Amino acid sequence: MTAVLDINQVSCAVTDVEHDIETPRGVLHVTLRGTPKGNRPVILTYHDIGLNHKSCFNTLFNFEDMQEITQHFAVVHVDAPGQQESAPPFPTGFLYPTMDELAEMLPSVLTHLKINSVIGIGVGAGAYILTRFALNEPALVEGLVLINVDPCAKGWIDWAASKLSGWTSNLIDIVMAHHFSTDELTENQEIIQTYRLHIAQDINQDNLALFCQSYNSRRDLEIERPVLGMNENAVKTLKCPALLIVGDTSPAVEAVVECNSRLNPTKTTLLKMADCGGLPQVVQPGKLAEAFKYFVQGMGYIPHVLLSHLNSESVPTASMTRLARSRTHSASSMGSGDGSRSRTQTSSQMEGATGGPALDNQNRTMEVSC
Repeated sequence: MTAVLDINQVSCAVTDVEHDIETPRGVLHVTLRGTPKGNRPVILTYHDIGLNHKSCFNTLFNFEDMQEITQHFAVVHVDAPGQQESAPPFPTGFLYPTMDELAEMLPSVLTHLKINSVIGIGVGAGAYILTRFALNEPALVEGLVLINVDPCAKGWIDWAASKLSGWTSNLIDIVMAHHFSTDELTENQEIIQTYRLHIAQDINQDNLALFCQSYNSRRDLEIERPVLGMNENAVKTLKCPALLIVGDTSPAVEAVVECNSRLNPTKTTLLKMADCGGLPQVVQPGKLAEAFKYFVQGMGYIPHVLLSHLNSESVPTASMTRLARSRTHSASSMGSGDGSRSRTQTSSQMEGATGGPALDNQNRTMEVSC
């Protein structure tokens, strides 16, 4: 497990520029790292409840291999309203934006910063917001990395309360149960203590409660897996490539599998990380950086960038295939909308992607485990 010593540590390699951007739904605090490069997309991140962009993403973006990747992209970190460091409390009676409205604020950010398109990385609530944004504005989103995404309307508070010993009105406990499994809460004391203190001390509690309530009141994304050759252009689904990521002991496993079952199987990869719980970007930043590298290479970007622990091979366009083979010779049989899949089926599909025995990809999203 990655040691979490200071989740607010900031890399000094690149200057961060903070902006408070007016949108039709209110002001958004965003942090721009680097300079947008021509027509290349910008990486845009959105954090989960109980976190801000630093506590959610610093461990990943300060990781050496991720910094090698982000040399090729500017990065925009979005903080949900009132969740940034030292955010003032909202006035009494403030009407916090809905999840839909939070997604509707993002085009104003791109316009203000003169950004043409983005590759989104979202966690939990942030993953939901970026998915909604991509559904609303498909031309602005070239790809999505969705960690712990839940496409359903059912709120997490009921689930969290059922996992705790009796009902609780403690917002911090509920948020912790959203992020971490029961085993993690009892076994991984260092990371648990770090994030409990952060949620309690660094995030305005009234503002956090408003963000949590907004997430708990979200609508179903109403996305539907297309039937290839029949209704691809008629159903509501993501148009861009998507990489879904979840830790194998995360509370979000079932929700991510449900999302996977609703997406276009030719554009979606589901990555289940072994030995990892609810915060894969913190616990396994190396694996996530590697997965992200292959994802953007599959989109045609940075074809020759090297990670410090990898050899000099370039990665094929079927990028996630090498990720799967570098981590395991067979994938776990995670369920999807098509039911459980055997290791033999998954291995055959990965071989087909790289010139081995072919397997019809029309019915299944590729699912790999690392």
